[in-house]
Amino acid sequence: MRAFFTYCIFCIGLLSCNNRSTGTTEAIPNPETPVTVTAISNEAMEEYVELNATSTYLQKWSVKSNINGYLQSANVQLNKYVGAGQVLYTVKTKEAKSIGNTINILDSTFKFTGTNRITAAAGGFISQIDHQNGDYVQDGEQLALITDTRSFVFLLDLPYELRPFLSDKRSLEMVLPDGEKLAGTITGNMPAMDSASQTQRVILKVNTNHTIPENLIAKVKIIKSSKANAFSLPKAAILTDETQGEFWVMKMMNDSIAVKVPVKKGIETNERVEILSPLFSPADKVLVTGNYGLGDTARVKIIIPEKKD
Repeated sequence: MRAFFTYCIFCIGLLSCNNRSTGTTEAIPNPETPVTVTAISNEAMEEYVELNATSTYLQKWSVKSNINGYLQSANVQLNKYVGAGQVLYTVKTKEAKSIGNTINILDSTFKFTGTNRITAAAGGFISQIDHQNGDYVQDGEQLALITDTRSFVFLLDLPYELRPFLSDKRSLEMVLPDGEKLAGTITGNMPAMDSASQTQRVILKVNTNHTIPENLIAKVKIIKSSKANAFSLPKAAILTDETQGEFWVMKMMNDSIAVKVPVKKGIETNERVEILSPLFSPADKVLVTGNYGLGDTARVKIIIPEKKD
């Protein structure tokens, strides 16, 4: 009986070995990540900050009544230009209105009118009207507002830390919402800072042959640094860690292997980043899409992106 059991175990062992020898081994897949590549570019680059500048008039004149009385006439109209010394209002005192005719009847040579003329202190256009004919006004009450067209400027809200980048500049290029470009001459700074945003207003004077409305916002570029010849890659090609302490790109070693290459950055724009080191050649291919999450010596497959119509 013992011999029979030994024989059975021996047969089972032979069958197991036979099955192993005749079995097939499945192939382990080796996937390739589809990617697109780009090459290093050598072109002029500049790093800048884009800020807002708002159009305004620095000087506005208030037309005020100099007596208590009724407005007899008002030669004012919104957006109408008036010259210095031009009569804008005539005011008649309430006493003259009530007893003026009686005095003239008693003595016709007296020629009492009781009216007073109010003139414009400076030239400009009427930007606000507070009273019209027949209104009763008091001494010192505002009747209208004159805006001095010669005081038109743009006010640039400049963060204080960017002041060194304007120290050697006399003018800045401004772009209006319709695409028009104007040269703004720096004529001074406001003496106060905005406590919340810590910005200082810079006065930009412009010369234009057409009227620009008040409160129009223009874009101004403050150039921080620039280079005539800079080697750069698209921003999408630059990878970094969670702390943004290290930067690298995935460079093609051959047609199917990409390796990790640490880089040192320079000037940055909205679309490109300057590469200070290492020095890439124009023939080098760098991954621009499909590179996120790839390890060193990753297998990839270069695809050609479809052209948009």
